[in-house]
Amino acid sequence: MLVVGLTGGMCTGKSTVASMFAELGCLIIDADQVARNLVEPEAPAWKRIVRVFGKEILNKDKTLERKKLAAIIYGDAGKRKLLNSILHPLILREEERLVKDASNKGNHKIAIVSAALMIEAGSHKRFPKIIVITCNKETQIERIMKREKVPRKEALQRWSSQLSSKEKKKYANYVVNTSGPFTRTRKQVVQVYEKLRRLAEK
Repeated sequence: MLVVGLTGGMCTGKSTVASMFAELGCLIIDADQVARNLVEPEAPAWKRIVRVFGKEILNKDKTLERKKLAAIIYGDAGKRKLLNSILHPLILREEERLVKDASNKGNHKIAIVSAALMIEAGSHKRFPKIIVITCNKETQIERIMKREKVPRKEALQRWSSQLSSKEKKKYANYVVNTSGPFTRTRKQVVQVYEKLRRLAEK
């Protein structure tokens, strides 16, 4: 099974592109979903996060108040690094387990691991090929404001907390730009998929 990394900044369209790859028959392992599972109430990662950041980041049902936690980490690089140091090793371990499980089952020729901070964390080195999802800065800022329901100033703060698309592209074997219409994005995805399919069949 060919295992490929997929990454891109916040709101560049990773989920949309991943769903297109899934429709084409690829297995998708989403680091965001893995992380959500790891921080379920009373899970080990949840306990460590609460110990470090305090109970004020919890909702009444003990789930993480993601907006409150996001406001803390995007305003403080040290706390962002601390949260990542708790989550990243656990996420990587779970991703590896899922890849191994899928490989043993043999149902897929291509697995795509999607993670926003893959390059920042250095975990891109695990993959023979990297797909980077990009869009122009203004589109990305507008998407962050809309999805996260935050003002422009906070959206810019979040945008600047990650490597820019220009920097991420330096690590890419394939680039998908989602700035244009859906049909143009899909055309790029199909082109990348065909290249991956040929690689997987070698």
